[in-house]
Amino acid sequence: MSLLLNCQGLAKSFGALNLFENVSITISADDRLGLIGPNGSGKSTLLKIMAGLETSDEGSRVLRKLTKLGYVPQDSTFPENVTVREVLTAAAPQDDELEARVNTMIGVAGFPDPDLAATRLSGGWRKRLSLAEAIIAQPDILLLDEPTNHLDLAGILWLEDLLANARFAVVVVSHDRYFLENVATSMAELSRQYPNGIFRAKGTYSRFLEKRGEFLISQQKLEESLATKLRREVEWLRRGAKARTTKSKARIDQAHRLMDDLDQVSSRNRTSTAAIDFTASYRQTKKLIETESVTYRIGERTVFQDVNLKLSPGTRLGVVGANGSGKTTFLRLLLGEREPTSGSIFRAENVKMVYFDQHREQLDLDKPLKRALAEHGDSVIYNGRALHVAGWAKRFLFRSEQLEVALSRLSGGERARVLIARLMLQPADVLLLDEPTNDLDIPTLEVLEESLLEFPGALVLVTHDRFLLDRVATVVLGIEADGTATLYADYAQWQQAQQERQPTKTAKPAKEPAPVTASPSKKKLSYLEAREWESIESRIASAEATLEEMKELMHAPEVVTDAKRLHEVYEEMLKAQADVDALYERWAELEAKQA
Repeated sequence: MSLLLNCQGLAKSFGALNLFENVSITISADDRLGLIGPNGSGKSTLLKIMAGLETSDEGSRVLRKLTKLGYVPQDSTFPENVTVREVLTAAAPQDDELEARVNTMIGVAGFPDPDLAATRLSGGWRKRLSLAEAIIAQPDILLLDEPTNHLDLAGILWLEDLLANARFAVVVVSHDRYFLENVATSMAELSRQYPNGIFRAKGTYSRFLEKRGEFLISQQKLEESLATKLRREVEWLRRGAKARTTKSKARIDQAHRLMDDLDQVSSRNRTSTAAIDFTASYRQTKKLIETESVTYRIGERTVFQDVNLKLSPGTRLGVVGANGSGKTTFLRLLLGEREPTSGSIFRAENVKMVYFDQHREQLDLDKPLKRALAEHGDSVIYNGRALHVAGWAKRFLFRSEQLEVALSRLSGGERARVLIARLMLQPADVLLLDEPTNDLDIPTLEVLEESLLEFPGALVLVTHDRFLLDRVATVVLGIEADGTATLYADYAQWQQAQQERQPTKTAKPAKEPAPVTASPSKKKLSYLEAREWESIESRIASAEATLEEMKELMHAPEVVTDAKRLHEVYEEMLKAQADVDALYERWAELEAKQA
């Protein structure tokens, strides 16, 4: 286990804001480290320091000689008029295997049109391209900042498979708990509640939670012990020692040290989470929204068709599907911003709907935080009560000195909290949430989950967070690429249906061949052709099985990260495809002779 990156005693501040200090972290060749922490704790900044893109105020960063380091930021941007193929070609090692390596990565990442300009890709496909760009460069360490943001569920599963057996070391900042559980072999949390600013433990995310719980319990016991010792020393001081001996002065010094230690431990043990509680209208209407045979088309493309559902108080609907499948469009139809191509949408009279936009277009990034939270004054009205904007901001973990800071200077997670704070002021019968979890830290996610579970109205939730779907949704609407829209009991049932939709290995060709019998038509085949006819079905099945194995192998992490092996498998897959095509062609010839 060779050491690749060694960071010791790192500290970083922005003006008066101290992000972290005395943080040490090492990365070895076999590490797959998940990094979590509260919004604003400095995770992205730490990752940039590790990548060499920013410098720390204190401490050292040492990268082993000749170590190649890749970095994928939260937001993926590419130059204008540069195609997917050109992005990958520029990033790949410039050697004799360049073309094969690029073609293989295009296939592995699943790009349908490699000659499309990268800037024309959707957010999810741009994220895939940035990941593929970093991987094809064959790094020794890959640093990923929220890589699951904008990816659909299929993309997340693809990335999980890729990273789970990667030959390079991985450091990933993520709030996706299932993703961390499936990928990470060790976890670290960046937070001021730890003595050195960071807590690291080997094992999966669930194992990390156990170890962190044990540590926090020990910290609480330490605080109680220090408090008890301090009470004894203070009591002794109050009694007053008449003779100021060396021993008594030592007791006074010890009391002061205990006070300092207790203050440090107490401040670390004090943690805050955002207070999220959406305002419900408590409307008694049983039917808030109902769709009847709703179909939506864009040109010749059917986005979804024949959607029939009813939203009542207490309904929590999860909407899932691939990027571009129409999930956001469906929310906008419910909201009334778009009209269905056919079918009808019933909305209860004066139904109140609150919409969380995944792109957060409701936010004016030039406005200061104070005006974003309270547009027309220094207070907000929440649940019929007037609250000062500073107190309202504190509820969402903002400090008073941030009130005059422009939203453009806030982190993605902080902007998400601003939008949630604004939406909470609006009484709602129906919550329409489009990817509300992007950029939120895990403690805030947990509070959001509790709030959604307690919300008495109807909820429609578009999210790629499988943990949130599993916990919150009572029914799931799956939208497929062909426009089919089906209701499922939960996310697991939808995932099972997805697996069943995948092409399966079959022992039968596309058209059922006639059975081999002693019929007159068989006389048109020669003896050797008759023997060939008897075996061709099993040969087709065998060839198809080989082709499927090659396709699956093309996506295997141990193959993707080995350029030579990738090229070999790619050639084998082409040969397997040619064998299948030839067998089907021969089968058609033999069948025609019997006609």
